[in-house]
Amino acid sequence: MDYRVLLYYCYSPIENPEAYREEHHRLCLRLKLLGRIIVAAEGLNGTVSGLAADCEEYMQIVKADPRFSALEFKVDEAPAHTFQKLHVRVKPEIVHSSLRHVRPHVRTGQHLSPQEFKELKDRDDVVVVDVRSDYEYNVGRFKNAVTLDMENFRDFPERVERLKEFKDKKILTYCTGGVKCEKASAYLLEQGFENVYQLHGGIIKYGIEEGGEDFEGKCYVFDNRVAVDVNSVNPTIISYCHHCHAPSDRLVNCANPHCNAHLALCENCGQELEGACSTTCQAHPDKRAYDGTGTYPKLSNNYRPEQGLVSYRAPSY
Repeated sequence: MDYRVLLYYCYSPIENPEAYREEHHRLCLRLKLLGRIIVAAEGLNGTVSGLAADCEEYMQIVKADPRFSALEFKVDEAPAHTFQKLHVRVKPEIVHSSLRHVRPHVRTGQHLSPQEFKELKDRDDVVVVDVRSDYEYNVGRFKNAVTLDMENFRDFPERVERLKEFKDKKILTYCTGGVKCEKASAYLLEQGFENVYQLHGGIIKYGIEEGGEDFEGKCYVFDNRVAVDVNSVNPTIISYCHHCHAPSDRLVNCANPHCNAHLALCENCGQELEGACSTTCQAHPDKRAYDGTGTYPKLSNNYRPEQGLVSYRAPSY
């Protein structure tokens, strides 16, 4: 395959996020990369796609910056771009949470390599915790993982009470690429949990290095692929079609933009309901045309380097 998809993050203070955003955006434009990148005073977080050679140059340039020398890219192959446009934005955090005071680059849970995670995850003195949102873990999660019924990661502090019964155990957190675990595990330490760990590189790296063993279902990703296979050892399907309830890991957005629910819908029901989650949404006058994919990305608007800046004053660390 000619294209690559890069998933990455790095908690490392950026003194002037606005200036770095423009510099970074111009780099992506030059290399013809598409995707979503967040720049914040606390670091960098992104997923981009591009031709293999362009992605290789991008990785070399980013890692040459001393602030991001420890950054690790998760690299996947793709037949084409997995995004339709480029957004590089300044935001208060690189992952939206209610934990802005947490400093993962100062203190966070102990990193486990995929091999270490695999060796520990089934022990009696261990509990594996999924820190992702419900629409993510509903399509795929580790066998026997504890899920926290969250619509958004910002709900995590409210769910920590549910983990107190496991305070005497080793807590192994995981997410897609690792960025949420950095803050989640740091917050658990702050709340008095002592043995807190995180899967370094997340589900994606675990799939690359350990074949995704015991990850049931697919891994939700934030690009046009929606969900990807990570388990080549003992794969299974854990989600069901919203309409007919047959096993299905085919995720779509409801074609009714006022609903836009993200759910599993099998091929047959997708065609029957024209991409809607119900006959009510199918009949809605604003229903979008269904092309068989169930994704409705907005068209590019000739995004310029000057666009995307927001007025934001970086906090001091």
